[in-house]
Amino acid sequence: MHKKTTLKNGLRVLTVPLKSTNAVTILVLVGTGSKYETKKINGISHFLEHMFFKGTTKRPTPLDIAEPVEGTGGVMNAFTGEDYTGYYLKVDSAQSELALDVVADIYLNSLLPTAEIKKEKGVVTEEINMYKDNPQAHVPEMWNELLYGDQPAGWNIAGSAKTVSSLTRKNLQDYVNSQYVASNTVICVSGDVKHENIVKQATKLFKGIRTNDFQQKEPVVERQTQPEVALEYRKTGQTHIALGVRGVSMKDERRIEQSILATLLGGMMSSRLFVQLRENLGAAYYVSTTADANPDTGAVVTVAGVTNETIEKAIKAILKEYKNMATTKLSAKELKKGKEYRIGRTVLSLESTDAKAEFYGMQELLQQHVVTPPQLYDKIQAVRASEIQKLAAEIFQPQNLNLVVLGPYKDKKPFQTLLKL
Repeated sequence: MHKKTTLKNGLRVLTVPLKSTNAVTILVLVGTGSKYETKKINGISHFLEHMFFKGTTKRPTPLDIAEPVEGTGGVMNAFTGEDYTGYYLKVDSAQSELALDVVADIYLNSLLPTAEIKKEKGVVTEEINMYKDNPQAHVPEMWNELLYGDQPAGWNIAGSAKTVSSLTRKNLQDYVNSQYVASNTVICVSGDVKHENIVKQATKLFKGIRTNDFQQKEPVVERQTQPEVALEYRKTGQTHIALGVRGVSMKDERRIEQSILATLLGGMMSSRLFVQLRENLGAAYYVSTTADANPDTGAVVTVAGVTNETIEKAIKAILKEYKNMATTKLSAKELKKGKEYRIGRTVLSLESTDAKAEFYGMQELLQQHVVTPPQLYDKIQAVRASEIQKLAAEIFQPQNLNLVVLGPYKDKKPFQTLLKL
């Protein structure tokens, strides 16, 4: 059972005590990401994530930060999204005090050295290039840009080579002062710990945390009146596509139906599109459908790498299954399979302390409340076939379709003519 304490300064501390493990994961989440940026500093959330490991007052070099943790067998890392940035350490429970001390140190006391900023600009630029050079990774970036255009929701989380190169130390300091504040931060600790001990240590370590208000993000503007296509020409032997629609956000209770819908379409090896595109047509090696439900945006999208010769058949097959979902009620057998898969995958994914910390911490950060795994399973089991069909009929409309194509094509028109339901 998780426990939560809100400190006097507004910092939220959650623990998920587990007796069945000797591991502890300490995760510090900040409610800021690329959706909170301006065009000039696009990529700053991600860049700052890198810079927090470059040295603090107490631990002045990257080695001083990494060595004490890795010397105990622990691991540390960080991640950035559109709405969050996270820093985590996973250690032997005997080292939990050290781990919390390290993560508090980088959060509060990072030096952001000018020399390191200069070097890291090259590192991050190469990271951006790496993703762009990988079609399977670049297509999701194109997908966001197609849906949201020139606004934060449509920008690359890592920024561009141009925006990254122009970041200054003052930009970083101002952003930290603005966003890294108590009311915008959640500490979630999962594993072999006692709640009162973590609260006591966090109170001491984070007593210097900023308590000012943080800068809110601009509202996402959603505009679409007809099917849209984004095309990027590359001389490839395989065409990479993303085909889908806008969906419901995290705030909509139908996100549960949306997740089951995506699972049945392309979330498992026995799903409709995996069977159709890979097993029946032999058109794709990878194919999957996912449901994204963010605080203010949502989507259902199928991504696939298909042979150039079968691109038209593949698109038609995906659209056919979208239409079937909207017009034909699910059988009891298929609905049960989708529910059991979602529950089973969640059970398995929550085996580790780091997964549990993320499960509880992210909900607290993004939704300000936590649904426990049993409560989530009850919500999944309560979904009816008619509800999934109704949602499918609402989102799978011709004017809502979006298609990203990366491959040896220069003309959008043939693809635009295919976007019919």
